[in-house]
Amino acid sequence: MRVLVTGGTGLLGYWIAETYSSKGFKVYATYNEKNPPGLEAAWIKLNLEDPESIISVVREVRPDIIVHSAAYTDVDGCEVNKEKAYRVNYLGTEALARAGRETDYFIYVSTDYVFNGEKGLYREEDTPAPVNYYGLSKLLGEVAVRAILPKNSVIVRVSGLYGYSPTGKKNFGVIVLERLLRGENVEAFIDQWLSPTYTRFLSEILAKLVDTKPTGVLHIAGERLSRYEFARLFAEVLGVGENLVKPRPLESVNLPARRPRDSSLNTAKARVLGLSLPPVPDCLKDMVSTYRRFIEGL
Repeated sequence: MRVLVTGGTGLLGYWIAETYSSKGFKVYATYNEKNPPGLEAAWIKLNLEDPESIISVVREVRPDIIVHSAAYTDVDGCEVNKEKAYRVNYLGTEALARAGRETDYFIYVSTDYVFNGEKGLYREEDTPAPVNYYGLSKLLGEVAVRAILPKNSVIVRVSGLYGYSPTGKKNFGVIVLERLLRGENVEAFIDQWLSPTYTRFLSEILAKLVDTKPTGVLHIAGERLSRYEFARLFAEVLGVGENLVKPRPLESVNLPARRPRDSSLNTAKARVLGLSLPPVPDCLKDMVSTYRRFIEGL
């Protein structure tokens, strides 16, 4: 089967392409600005701000499955440059869904930031109410996918993606790992909760979706943790002093985009379907070994 993975040079897209390729799929992965890494995939340049480019790529690949992981994910950048966020996260997703109407299955990777964070542990049926433009633009993408592909698509909401990939952006998990390995202090919010989601294991679950093809909305994420609790768990896994992790209140920083206080996701539906992530310590141990394999050659 032919799989088109958007954002193949991203933190998640790299692992999606790698996982699908290892399972025998013919993978076509897209890139925009970054040079693509070495993977068993055919690389295609794609600009999500150009609808004609999107149509051309889908016509060329003729995919059976589309996994749309590419997005403008800079939360503060989206707040400052709303036009770009609108073009990439909404109009680009809409164009891709329309171009992919003949595909068997369309997986759209969305975000916990579609919620306002007032209660946490959100279920798939809870009403979205984003508090920043990134969340709004991704929610618009969800609406487009559900309207255009109601019978052969799934919207997978994730939360606080972390992990290491050769071309993926430096995320909170990598920052914590590298600082702790150097014996440096890590400041982490004590009052912002999410469901940190490990990208390599998430990609394996996304590959399983094609077996049963669930539709609608599905939350696939880790356990509810504050950023402070997450960083302390990382210190424990690494065997370094947890006193290196310093608590910090969210209000102590002045960010362009408002953050939801508790955007953690309820993943009971995924658990029933056998699509749960392993416990966080297992994810962190795998991340450490993956990081060392790439960076230190171990």
